[in-house]
Amino acid sequence: MPSLTWIGKDAVLNHHLDVPYRVLEKKYDFGDGEPGNKIIHGDNLEALKSLLPEYEGRVKCIYIDPPYNTGNENWVYNDNVNSPKIKKWLGQVVGKESEDLTRHDKWLCMMYPRLKLLQKLLSNDGAIFISIDDNEQANLKLVCDEIFGAGNFVAQVIWERAYAPVNLKKHFSESHDYILCYAKKVESLVCNGLPRSEDANNRYSNPDNDPRGAWKASDCSVGPVVEEKVYEIELPSKRRVLPSKGRCWLYTKERFAEMVADNRIWFGPDGNSVPAVKKFLSEVKQGITPMTIWKYTEVGHSQDATKKLKEIFDGKAVFDYPKSVDLLKRCFELYSDKSSIILDSFAGSGTTAHAVLNLNKQDGGNRKFILVEMEDYAETITAERVRRVIKGYGPSTGSGTVTEGTGGSFAYYELGPELLKDGFINEDVPEQTIREYLYYTETNHALPQSNNGHPAHLGNFEGVAYYFLYNKDETTTLDATFLASISEKADRYVIYADNCIMPQKFLFDHDITFKKIPRDIRRF
Repeated sequence: MPSLTWIGKDAVLNHHLDVPYRVLEKKYDFGDGEPGNKIIHGDNLEALKSLLPEYEGRVKCIYIDPPYNTGNENWVYNDNVNSPKIKKWLGQVVGKESEDLTRHDKWLCMMYPRLKLLQKLLSNDGAIFISIDDNEQANLKLVCDEIFGAGNFVAQVIWERAYAPVNLKKHFSESHDYILCYAKKVESLVCNGLPRSEDANNRYSNPDNDPRGAWKASDCSVGPVVEEKVYEIELPSKRRVLPSKGRCWLYTKERFAEMVADNRIWFGPDGNSVPAVKKFLSEVKQGITPMTIWKYTEVGHSQDATKKLKEIFDGKAVFDYPKSVDLLKRCFELYSDKSSIILDSFAGSGTTAHAVLNLNKQDGGNRKFILVEMEDYAETITAERVRRVIKGYGPSTGSGTVTEGTGGSFAYYELGPELLKDGFINEDVPEQTIREYLYYTETNHALPQSNNGHPAHLGNFEGVAYYFLYNKDETTTLDATFLASISEKADRYVIYADNCIMPQKFLFDHDITFKKIPRDIRRF
């Protein structure tokens, strides 16, 4: 398989492992409804790392709209990678090709660790959609092949984002973007299909009052010729017919007789028409298979998305190039269900949350969104848009359309302190957060909601019982008294404490592994 090499690749292949684990600090809740929606302000690489203990392998659908790297965006490379090749880039604005000959290298170094963490968060039956244009499409495809696996490539969608040419362009007026779609495990991925349109359903009728309901006639012949399926059929009118030259009937003579007996063959209202197969609406696939070209008439275009965002913000232009709500809604319709978790780590103006809220209102679903936005407008634009969508928006007086709120709620978070600081536990971090982190590093699973009643018990996984003996105000010791307090039987025990005074042979004989705080707490 072809691979892509760029300046700094060797430094970022495992950079996601070196990213510090930072705590998510809730600032406020908004709205009414079941909890679960999150808007996080902070660097998306660190935020994705902080989501792992709770969400690894649980996110059903991911959509991201990263910088396209056009040279006009002025995005900043800030990842603190310990490499001489990259350190000189830190904090630098990424500019035009002629001014910055390494902008493609910087973009790839920025994207690689984020895609690694997104792949971890994605569920085995999940899909990720990534918007991009020609500046980085080819590079992104190769990087995704490497991270997700070329066999998990699902499609490259073309979104018609513009409906009229820009005549000032010298050569071509670009009218489309791409959306790359990958699965975590393509064999587990199920496409829901697109909802059937009213027009498609109107093609079905029931002229013979069949109790199975509406149907439409379908050709009863096919090519090329299979000899056993070439025979004369006598119509109810007594006229005899053969299939057209170069074709044969769909069925053998015996199978055709069974279809007639089951009233699944239509000979026309007068019984003199060439036989057709009755295809019942109740039996057809309810989801229409999507095509890879998405027209603006179906999913909206950029100018319409900009106009609708201005309507939400009382006519003010607050964000450049927002995505269409219907565009993202289509992604989520295809590869999420009513209880899915949906993630966007380049949240921008908050279109993903808007699409999820609209979809939930439409079908009564309970999908949850997680948005991450690093810029200062995370509160004033991203979260504010979601607030207005939930409450409803539009002019309270005068002319204009008032849009009813979707309802719902979200919690707003900031990235907090690092859990491990200079190799020690940060005592400002809540113990529950430490427990969640510790259990995840041991099991790659979220901490159970309840324990066995023992205050130090974290949980059991695959026959191993995990305990965390911790007190930030005094030293803890694994001793006979603590062991006597454990009543639950397990195949093996892993116990964290500051010290241990039990003999090594005793620990070995009783399948107990002692791990010292903080020395043996791993980074993940």
